[in-house]
Amino acid sequence: MSAGSYPRRAWLTSVIRFLPTLLLGIAGGGLAYVAGLPLPWLLGALIASTLVSLSGMRLRSPGRARRVVLAVIGVMLGTAFSPDMTGDVTAWGASLLVMLMATALMMAFSMWFGRRVAGYSVSTALYAGVPGGVSAVTLMAVESNADLRIVGLTHAVRILVLLVAIPPVLSLLGHVTLQSQTVGWAHWLAVPGPGDSLMLAFAGLAGVVLGRWLRLPNPLLFGPVLVSAALHVSGMTEAGIPPMIVALAQVIIGLSVGVRFGGTPLREVGHGLMMAVVQAVALLAIAVGAAWGIHAATGISAAAALLAYMPGGAPELSLAALSLGIDPAFVTSHHLLRLSVLVLLLPWLLRGMSRLAQR
Repeated sequence: MSAGSYPRRAWLTSVIRFLPTLLLGIAGGGLAYVAGLPLPWLLGALIASTLVSLSGMRLRSPGRARRVVLAVIGVMLGTAFSPDMTGDVTAWGASLLVMLMATALMMAFSMWFGRRVAGYSVSTALYAGVPGGVSAVTLMAVESNADLRIVGLTHAVRILVLLVAIPPVLSLLGHVTLQSQTVGWAHWLAVPGPGDSLMLAFAGLAGVVLGRWLRLPNPLLFGPVLVSAALHVSGMTEAGIPPMIVALAQVIIGLSVGVRFGGTPLREVGHGLMMAVVQAVALLAIAVGAAWGIHAATGISAAAALLAYMPGGAPELSLAALSLGIDPAFVTSHHLLRLSVLVLLLPWLLRGMSRLAQR
């Protein structure tokens, strides 16, 4: 047997082991879709996998499937850009500035809350409090003395709280219609032509290479966004990702959040869980306030601003914006800028906070 067959066998084994989790996610998404819930495939899979995980059952993580899905989502988000985009540059600039100010406020609150209320170390409070970029933040936390269990739990709970909060908060803002629409099989089975399909595949593959070369935060997501956006803005293609793949991407993203709670004894993480929920709600309140403020000042959609200002994660919130038709280009641009700034500043922030703690 050749050496190359072993990776293929391992990949096939991983796929087979993941199938029960995938079927659970599809079933949860399907029930949510039939029930007419907003973001049915994402929230249905998320809720189903979270409940099963918290019951004590350990579900298989999407693993490599999530990496592929991130690239697919990146291509999908790039399709939101078009040649006739005529966004108000002044309003966008003001919104980006408000987003950075809100992010600074979120970081300040998270550091205060983590140190003074939750009792975490400086590094744990910092990495657990970063509003987004869970993959990059976790990698950076590994190289510190941060409590990785608290960091991971806090980010997972925050994403869970944000995704579940999206429908009621958007309805409260009153700037978007969230009624689920029933569509026929022709919609689900629609696929672009061969030429457009090649363009989309190229955007995904070239985007991953570009994202890694540019060292973007979350290169598997934002690299394909840039290439796909360039192809669509230039008018080289107008094709979108088939709806069936969009639904499957939502299912896998929902599962990737829910399975993080697998094997988590609630009695052992009760304090961390409670702190994570309180922190998530507080950061959400900051995002709501900032979104309403920029809407009142510039007329920018409050719903788009909210999804752009919410404290992570970028794949989940950008996918929600795309699925709900809430200016995904606007939302994605804000998350890309925020993650880039945070990744650059985190080492400096850790050194500064450590010096203050020593004093």
